[in-house]
Amino acid sequence: MEITLTCPECGSGISFTPTEGAKEAECQVCEHKEPVTFTPDHFEGKLKDCPSCERKDFYKQKDFNRKIGVLLFVIAAILTLYMATTQYAMYSVAPFIILYVFDFILFRRLSQVAICYKCNAIFRNISNMDEIYDFNHEMNDELYTLIMTSKVNS
Repeated sequence: MEITLTCPECGSGISFTPTEGAKEAECQVCEHKEPVTFTPDHFEGKLKDCPSCERKDFYKQKDFNRKIGVLLFVIAAILTLYMATTQYAMYSVAPFIILYVFDFILFRRLSQVAICYKCNAIFRNISNMDEIYDFNHEMNDELYTLIMTSKVNS
């Protein structure tokens, strides 16, 4: 199992694997130490609870950087708008067709990752991926409300 946390200090990724006796993961950029708690399941590659926030709520998705996906979409939109104002207007949907084909190929080839609803930790190479469900908007909204309510009350 490979785990990637987001550093709360600088926002960079902290990647590590569960190791016996480890109590914290250190950011290589700002040297912030994030506390982690490993269970025997983590050493077997099973994801039952998050080592960072200790929640048991996860979802799965394809292992692709969302920022790159949004950038590709914006580029396709700009190309489409540009082409619509030129002599190639009848081909202006071509950038989106190309993006769709590229997305389809990536969807078939990329592996899946599990993500913690609360702290957005990313888990790769877990053995129980089939037990984790796709993203659930209701679960996300409930956790967000719970987190915000606890911050207001404290």
